[in-house]
Amino acid sequence: MTYQNIFFDLDHTIWDFESNAKETIQEVFNQTNLQERGIHDFDIFFQHYSVHNAKLWDLYTKGRVKQDVLKWKRMYLSMLDFKIADEALAREMDKQFLTILSTKSKVFPHTFEILDYLLEKNYRLHLITNGFDAIQAGKLKSSRLDKYFENVVTSEASGSLKPKPEIFEYALNAAKAEKQSSIMIGDNQDADIAGANNVDIDTVWVNHIDAKQIVPSKYTITSLKQLKGIL
Repeated sequence: MTYQNIFFDLDHTIWDFESNAKETIQEVFNQTNLQERGIHDFDIFFQHYSVHNAKLWDLYTKGRVKQDVLKWKRMYLSMLDFKIADEALAREMDKQFLTILSTKSKVFPHTFEILDYLLEKNYRLHLITNGFDAIQAGKLKSSRLDKYFENVVTSEASGSLKPKPEIFEYALNAAKAEKQSSIMIGDNQDADIAGANNVDIDTVWVNHIDAKQIVPSKYTITSLKQLKGIL
């Protein structure tokens, strides 16, 4: 067996962040009565949120914005697009969002099938995530994914962020794993694939959304089920 240790990303790779986040924001949208404030179309509001969230996460991974700023500013900027400037409400919305999000459990098709398959083949499974400790732990528990992973390495625990090499080195040390017997599986070409490439760890790019490949990976898949042909 070429590989012994498999490192997964969580959000957008096995845990369906988009579906879970949309469901969560719908609840927050209703609880905070945003319709009464003039935001009448939830789907349009969610589109704005998704754009701001992606931009802020990109800045966060590049060290250009702090974690606490990311958390509330994505809500603030989304409301600002509708002429609502209310930082206190944005902070309250994000508090609600993070609390509810960690209870959501949608995963991508074949997630449990492939994780069971990998354990049956005696692979050691680990997670490397840029998410926040408490939130990621809640997601894993709610979605029944926690039992699969020996080590869960977050940006908070490691003091680093993908794609920086330090978080990958931290994860390798935590797992007592060698680079040559490890492989990284993730959806984000910069954070997961380029990050692992830069420390000489083999990669599987999970392209759920049929995006254009820019960063080279050892393998590319469009469904988690395809891992059976690789591992």
